[in-house]
Amino acid sequence: MENIYPTILECKKNSIKYVTMFCFSTENWNRPKEEVNYLMQFPREIFSKKEQEKYIKEGIRVIWIGRRNKVPQKTRESIEEIEEKTKDLDQITVQIALDYGSFEEVENSFKIVLNNINSNLLKVNDFTIRNIFENMYTKNCPAVDLLIRTGGEKRLSNFMLLQLAYAELYFIDIYWPDFKEKDLNLAINDYNNRDRRFGGIKDEN
Repeated sequence: MENIYPTILECKKNSIKYVTMFCFSTENWNRPKEEVNYLMQFPREIFSKKEQEKYIKEGIRVIWIGRRNKVPQKTRESIEEIEEKTKDLDQITVQIALDYGSFEEVENSFKIVLNNINSNLLKVNDFTIRNIFENMYTKNCPAVDLLIRTGGEKRLSNFMLLQLAYAELYFIDIYWPDFKEKDLNLAINDYNNRDRRFGGIKDEN
């Protein structure tokens, strides 16, 4: 929890406009009850009244992406409160992925699109992938440029699968609590040296 705010500030320092932090997945409900209860308490601590002032002062907008109906009421209220208080801030946007899963996100988006087709609000032949993106939790944020996976794992774990289509992937053995500013800057430097072609061929001229 303590590592979230300084990491956001370092991203802001590097002129990064959008950051998403994967805090709890739709699959994490399968963890031991004690661990789940602990994880569900952390938003109330990092977004307490005192902490909210720091986010507002730095112009940090907070958005919650993920399901809201299963999260405990006090947890939901704490995140929705800071969402409301920071909705007009624009220095950096931070998406808190809580009870988030890409499968569930895409499934819900398809349901909305299919309902629109059934209601004649959208014609099948007019459907494009853009219709899916427009109904996802991340609809107001750009596609991901860089994914940093800490802890030595080398998998995506059902995280923003469509949004990561052309993202650069960076894996590091350091666990999140020990991931500091220097590690973030190493990842950014590595990203800046990548050759991003988005399926095309780089023009050597």
